[in-house]
Amino acid sequence: MDAAPERQDVAPEQGQGWLEERLGLRRVARRVLDRPVPEGVTWFHCFGGLTFFTFIVLVVTGIVLAFYYVPSPDHARASVAYIDSSLPFGSLVRNLHRWSAYAMIVLVFLHMVRVFVHGAYRKPRELSWVVGVLMLLAVLALGFTGYLLPWDQKGYWATNVGINIAGSVPVVGTYLADLLRGGHELGALTLLRFYALHVFVLPLLVGVGLVAHFAMIRKQGISKPL
Repeated sequence: MDAAPERQDVAPEQGQGWLEERLGLRRVARRVLDRPVPEGVTWFHCFGGLTFFTFIVLVVTGIVLAFYYVPSPDHARASVAYIDSSLPFGSLVRNLHRWSAYAMIVLVFLHMVRVFVHGAYRKPRELSWVVGVLMLLAVLALGFTGYLLPWDQKGYWATNVGINIAGSVPVVGTYLADLLRGGHELGALTLLRFYALHVFVLPLLVGVGLVAHFAMIRKQGISKPL
């Protein structure tokens, strides 16, 4: 019998990089990103993508701020003042974080208005709409919990009003208010809980919601305008 031919490595495509040759990142990117776009799609369909962009900006700037912020009543205000006045580009990073948070809330509302007007919440996209509503609540909670972190008078009393509103909910209101405050008055435990919610819990929930949302959009495609 003739000897088996020796294995010959397939030459990489011209211009193909080292990582591309081993991981095939371009093929993965084409598979994920290259999708047909229906007729009638306008710039109003970009609100969802812009919302995702502001979330990425919030994550990046939030990580930078977390390196310098101290979540305690004795040091929170001083750490924010240090970020604003002494940290190189600290004021820029903090303002990017703050204005991106405002922009994200506005863009989420605009995105949901566009989805409602175009009827994109109808079958088979009901679950995508439900996930979007839950993410809207999580985004609003992100804004609420972040308002207290500078530990100034405005944030303190606004949080106190918000917790009192939550405490007026029938049956569970009292327990919910005590859970948010960590007691009967705003204090160190309140600040620590809001910091944990703002930095760990709520961004994780939004991230999981985004993954589910994108997966459903990929499966069902972009909705056509009515």
